[in-house]
Formats: sequence, C-alpha cells, structure tokens
Amino acid sequence: MFVDQVKVYVKGGDGGNGLASFRREKYVPLGGPSGGDGGNGSDVVFEVDEGLNTLMDFRYQRHFKAKRGENGMSKGMHGKNAEPMVLSVPPGTTVKDDATGEVLADLTEHGQRAVIAKGGRGGRGNTRFATAKNPAPEIAENGEPGIERDIIIELKLIADVGLVGFPSVGKSTLLSVVSAARPKIADYHFTTLAPNLGMVETEDNRSFVMADLPGLIEGAHEGVGLGHQFLRHVERTRVVVHVIDMAGTEGRDPYQDFLTINEELRAYDSTLLERPQIIAANKMDIPEAKENLAQFESQLEKKYPIYPISTVMRMGLRDLLFAVADQLALIPKMSKPLEEAPERIVYRHQPEEAAFQITRDPDGAYVLYGAKIEKLFKMTDFSRDESVQRFARQMRGMGVDEALREKGAKHGDTVRLVDYEFEFVE
Repeated sequence: MFVDQVKVYVKGGDGGNGLASFRREKYVPLGGPSGGDGGNGSDVVFEVDEGLNTLMDFRYQRHFKAKRGENGMSKGMHGKNAEPMVLSVPPGTTVKDDATGEVLADLTEHGQRAVIAKGGRGGRGNTRFATAKNPAPEIAENGEPGIERDIIIELKLIADVGLVGFPSVGKSTLLSVVSAARPKIADYHFTTLAPNLGMVETEDNRSFVMADLPGLIEGAHEGVGLGHQFLRHVERTRVVVHVIDMAGTEGRDPYQDFLTINEELRAYDSTLLERPQIIAANKMDIPEAKENLAQFESQLEKKYPIYPISTVMRMGLRDLLFAVADQLALIPKMSKPLEEAPERIVYRHQPEEAAFQITRDPDGAYVLYGAKIEKLFKMTDFSRDESVQRFARQMRGMGVDEALREKGAKHGDTVRLVDYEFEFVE
C-alpha cells in the first residue's frame, strides 16, 4: 500500500533527574554535596533512507516516545545521555507541525537528518547549587521535559518527469510501455489511486524517473477528486508531460482539457507553469485525432512541443522520450548539496511568549498556565523544602504574586498549576 501522508505524535525524552546527596566517607571531613547531574533525554531524529518509497512504517505506529536520560548519581557522577531515536523516512519527506503549520524539515538527500523533537536536558544535582552562603544545599532539579508535538508527515515523490492529465487519457498505459512499471490499467476513471514510479531508459542509454500521477479534474486544487493527494507530487518534478486525449473519446474538447489542467496547476502553485511542459497527444490511432490535433495546434497561444503518440499502438514514443531526456539535460537537479551553506541567514523577530497566564475555574480557583512556568514546575523536586522555596522565589521573580493580586486573589485562595494545588499566602 502506498502511504504518502500521516499524522504522528512524537515526544523527545525527558532529562534525567539530578541527585541531592552528600559525601559520607570516613576520612573526608565536611564532605559536602556530591549529587551528579542527570543525563540528557533522547532526540527524535528523522533520517532519509533511499531504500524507502512510502510512509507505510508510520501507518500502524503513530506514537513515538524517546527514552529519558539516566538520573544523576552520587560522587558527582553524571547520568548517561540517552541515544537518539532515529526514524527512517523516504526521500522527499516534508515534516510540519500540526498546530502551527511550520515546516520543521524538508528531507531529500540520502542520509540527511533533522531533529523533530528535542530531548530535555538533565536536571542539575546539588553540587551545582553550592555557594559560600549555602555550602550544603539540598536542592536538585528534575530533568527538563522533552519537546512533544503532533506532526504531519508528507511524502512528495522525487521524480524527474511527472505525467499529468485528465483521468483515462492514457498516463498509466504510457508508463507501462516505456518502463518496467505495471500500474493498474482499466476502462474507468481514477484507476490510479496512488502515484506509480518507473525508470525509463532511452535508446541512447539515457535514463530518468517518470511518475504516473492520479488524474486531475476541475477543482483539484481545492481538494476535488484526489486533489492535493495528487498535486503535492508534482512539486518536485523537473519536466511536466501533459498527456491529452486528442481523439476526444469522452466527448471533451482537447484544448479545453489542456486549459483546465494548467489552471489547476497554476491555482495550486504558480511556479509549476514555469517548468518545461511537453504535450503528449495520445490516441492518435483513432481517425478523429488528426483533425483535432490540427485544431488544437491552431488554438495554442504559446508554443509547446507536441508529440503525437499512441500508447496502444506504441507509435511516437521514441521521439517523445528523446525530447524529455534532452529537456532534462538542460535542467539542473533542484536539490542542493547538504554541505552548501546559504549565503545569508534572515532572522525574523518573533514575539516572546508570556511566561504565564491566569484564568479562573468555575469553583473560583485561580489557574496558572504557560510553557515557561509549567517547565519550571516539572523541574522542581517538591519532596525537598529547599526546592519548594526556590520555586516560590522563581514565581515571585516572574511576577506571579503581583499578577494574582491584580486578579483579586486573597489570602487563602486556591491556586492550581498543572496537577498541583496550593494556597495563596500574603
């Protein structure tokens, strides 16, 4: 089964907890703190494997949770960092954040890697908090939570040539006679429900990858028919071969078919029409086709290379393939070497997210939430009084106390944060 779009949940590993401990050795007076830091959590990494051509591996497993780092140990020993969780994806994979729509990675080259969910850093042990005023702290941090997000993984096939056209114009038949691919061929619309790839070799030993893509209909750019399931795969092709039923066997006008398909390409991505387009005038073995071809050529406003073919009779295919190979030789590959660095990096201002926000529950309790304050909460060890006092100082420094007063909080009111409740004290 060909799978080209999936929604997946990924979570980087949490950092290991820091340790609060003290040296208790017989001949070491005033040993002091000896708690080590926790190890870093595992990153979720996507790596391109050119041996894959589908996202089938993500069809049945939709949750990926990386390992957490090892906890810190006594004698100042650092916990072990977790190894990255590496997931293989096919070339042409695009990863987007489902919540924001941000493109996290565009993976095209074999071996290319991208970190999709960063693991959390390890919490600090109590050796990190020793000062002249507090030489024996009982403070240790919990590990930082790993990044978690829902992502959309899309596969855009990397083919040199894309076959476009209405359903049943002969795209699948064309691919089957010029390559070893065997797509489904039948006398009804939308026989092709998933893209098919074939390696084509010309008589002069030039080769390229051709993709037979599901048929377009009017409104495809808005999702009609197979819509975006088809159109995303055109984005990476270097040459478009427009297959047209020149005999008009289904009662449509060939020129109107040509205009409709090109309008769908333009509406989806206007740059698609800037790519070289070769017209394959198919079904020329039918008597009406010659007359329609002459009329079609007279109606064209822009000069396009036209090659009369018959996929059933295998006529004109040699000249068509030579023309495609010649055109590909003039167009460089669109992918860039991985080591090539951009000449200029543009940094755009992004407004800083509020450290916390306050709302009220129906029972009158004040609710604190926000990424920063929730992270501090999760990294606090509430089993130790010093850690709790440190968290209270951090909240006061962030302005939480003042903000609660402005919201009307009084002494004794309940304040909730994640799954913890405490009283507001003046």
